[in-house]
Amino acid sequence: MQFAVLLPWWGYVLVFTSALALAWLAYARVPVVLPSGTRLTLTVLRALTLLLIITILLRPVRLVPPAGGQNSLVPVLVDISRSMRLVDGDGPSRIERARAIVRDLQARLGGEYRVEVLTFGEALAAGDADHLSATARRSDLSSAVAALADRHRDDRVASVIVLSDGGDTSDEEHQLSRSASAPAPVLAVGIGNAAPARDREVVNFTAGEPLLAGASIDLSVAAVSVGYGKEPVELRVTANGRPVDVRRVTPSADGAPIHEVFTVSPPPDAATVYSVEIPAAAGELAPENNKRSVLVPPQAGRRRILVVEGAPGFEHTFLKRALSHDPGLDVDAVVRKGQNDDGRDTFYVQAAARRVAALANGYPSKQSELFAYDGIIFGNVESDFFTRDQLELTAKFVANRGGGLLVLGARSFDRQGLAGTPLEEVLPIDLTDRRGTIARASASAVPVAPFTSAVTPDGALHPATRLAASIEESRARWTQLPPLGSVSAIGGPRPGAQVLAVSPTPGGEIVPLLAAQRYGQGRSMVFAGEASWRWRMMLPVTDTSYETIWRQMVRWITAGSPGPVSIAPMSPSVPGVTDRMVIIVRNEDFAPVGNAEVSVRLTGPDGQARQLTPALSSPLDGRYAVAARFDQPGVYRIEAAAVVGAKRLGTATRQVLVGGVDLEMSQPRLNEDVLRRLAASSHGRYLPADQAQTLPALVREAKVEPGRPEQRDLWHNGWSFLVLIGLLGAEWTLRRQAGLA
Repeated sequence: MQFAVLLPWWGYVLVFTSALALAWLAYARVPVVLPSGTRLTLTVLRALTLLLIITILLRPVRLVPPAGGQNSLVPVLVDISRSMRLVDGDGPSRIERARAIVRDLQARLGGEYRVEVLTFGEALAAGDADHLSATARRSDLSSAVAALADRHRDDRVASVIVLSDGGDTSDEEHQLSRSASAPAPVLAVGIGNAAPARDREVVNFTAGEPLLAGASIDLSVAAVSVGYGKEPVELRVTANGRPVDVRRVTPSADGAPIHEVFTVSPPPDAATVYSVEIPAAAGELAPENNKRSVLVPPQAGRRRILVVEGAPGFEHTFLKRALSHDPGLDVDAVVRKGQNDDGRDTFYVQAAARRVAALANGYPSKQSELFAYDGIIFGNVESDFFTRDQLELTAKFVANRGGGLLVLGARSFDRQGLAGTPLEEVLPIDLTDRRGTIARASASAVPVAPFTSAVTPDGALHPATRLAASIEESRARWTQLPPLGSVSAIGGPRPGAQVLAVSPTPGGEIVPLLAAQRYGQGRSMVFAGEASWRWRMMLPVTDTSYETIWRQMVRWITAGSPGPVSIAPMSPSVPGVTDRMVIIVRNEDFAPVGNAEVSVRLTGPDGQARQLTPALSSPLDGRYAVAARFDQPGVYRIEAAAVVGAKRLGTATRQVLVGGVDLEMSQPRLNEDVLRRLAASSHGRYLPADQAQTLPALVREAKVEPGRPEQRDLWHNGWSFLVLIGLLGAEWTLRRQAGLA
């Protein structure tokens, strides 16, 4: 026996001695004369009562040692995702094999351990060996292991048995960290065939970035056909269910990757769901993975552009006209006219009335004024046109705000140009390497005449330089452009930058004409040509190459530019999942806002709308988050708005596609690597299904920690209460007899 209320030894001595002293003092002096026997009896009764009360308050307990391995727990986790209903070869389905293993474990371990059957798919749940059905839409193995650890954190777990085909559709960043949280060594049993089966699958399907209404984009398809030799594979592409193209592709070998590119022109004002599908073949393991879809969203909103020209000229006139006629662009222009009598520069400003004041001196000097734009174009502007603070602000505009910068014109690169300024690192070319050239091998169809143009292999695929539906036609149209007036020596490309177009000098050197790169959160471009207006004046009026090139370049540099309110990318791939929507809120300086009221309207494919209220999740970057369930396949529309008090900060819209890919059936063969990592991280073992009969022996080998002894109260019963009542009753009776009551 011991006390649950722990005191030092002298504390117990002091407490019990005090009880005896109080009992003696209670009858040391009383108003009546007591016989010595009566006084002693009353003192003893009072002492026993006080000692009993003190003992109860100190909670006497006895320690019951744990039972060791007896009755310790063995959780059996069974994967019930849809891939478990697949049949490998001529045998039973995967879920039927799992059911047989569970019944065997219950029969052989039930007398020694508590065998708990649990299922996991979308979540961990109690299961029944007689009613296992592979119907879950996803298999979140990592979350199931984490939930199991939380469920049994106070239990003695001998081993954890996992029966699965290794599919894990949880977030990649959590897969390994969660698996290490298992409450005991994991015995992972792989069910299925690890060898490639007869199956055809669309492995990947992506869409390019649409920049202009009617512009073409590429749909890139990656597929594989295993078990069918070199039999041709038919790829069918549809747009919102309408047939677009069909191709028959012959793989180079059985299981060899198949890559195809389809060129399409999505409508600019509506979302388009493109799908690619392979017709099911006889004997396929999983026909469900023969189809994938991708969403091409509509072009929404207008992008605000600031054009700054060092002097009036043809280039500015033609460029301003080409951009102003694009309904997706809102263009402000500043042209330096000359100097006044005081020697100060004067400017011709074309802008919305509320922005004219910020451009009166040629260029914004406040962050809020500059960050109101999505893209900036410098044309023939020397570096000393700007103050250093303005150049630093422009670098922040690209790197932090996510805006775009396009620099063109000989004056912009004359002499030192922007070298040594805060914009040097922003640009995609090395301004200190003015002799930088491009090897002829790097550009197909290299032009011969001086100052003509040709796209590089990167430029042939880049959305900013696509002039036609096919790559070959686009290249041909570039080479047919009239020669430029000249090409400035701008230097070679920086690491990570792309040279999209080149031009030969009169000496025959191939130099960069157009280069681009991503910098920080934004994008930058350099155009080294002079007199590109020739592409408009020296071609037929029906040829719109000039307008297309400049509009696509401007749209590309501003494509990633967010507004004050933006919705982070998300991809709820499977219907029925709950995903987290993140809204990023900034003020006019694009500083995070932590006190905004944010509302979200989520509209499903059926037109039903829900209002959601995100909560602040990260004050440091103005992130607000809310979870939503996406039950239906199709396109969801997310609309977010943020206000602070009576001031509206902005709105944002994003569309997401649910059910574009069936991740559960992607690569449906047994994934042993996932199960091996799970077992290794918990110091367990991996077994193929045909060795499942060894599981009971492995469980018995596991050393179960005995755990802490269990405390059982000795006073918490009726006897202690009756003894206390008896002592008090006896003392009260004796006191009455002695005349003290």
